[in-house]
Amino acid sequence: MARRRVVLGLAVALALGVAVYLRLWTIDYSFSAGDAELIRKEFDLAHREAMDESAEWRRMYDEELERANRCKAELRELKESFSNKAGDSALSNSKLVMLQKEKLVLLKQVEAVKHELEVEKLNCGSRDVKQ
Repeated sequence: MARRRVVLGLAVALALGVAVYLRLWTIDYSFSAGDAELIRKEFDLAHREAMDESAEWRRMYDEELERANRCKAELRELKESFSNKAGDSALSNSKLVMLQKEKLVLLKQVEAVKHELEVEKLNCGSRDVKQ
């Protein structure tokens, strides 16, 4: 029973479809020469507008691509600069450590020289007293 309803529904839909198709086929679509020219001009105008819009989008794409490439190049330069500075800072740190060690050695030598100077002054003072 349900199958018959489905088949009957499909047959009615098919009949309505055929009726609409025949009705559309009988309508006269005769265009005058002026109508065809008008449609061609409208199509040409729409085509030119589409081409202009396409060119505008292409120009904007090219500008964004150029800006992105510039930013990428600047970023690469900054990364190289930071990596060089990091290498330089490591080198600077090692130099700083070496200079601090050298400073400590020199301070010890200065203290030793001061001590020797005091000893010599004492020796000179004691010689002056003995003489």
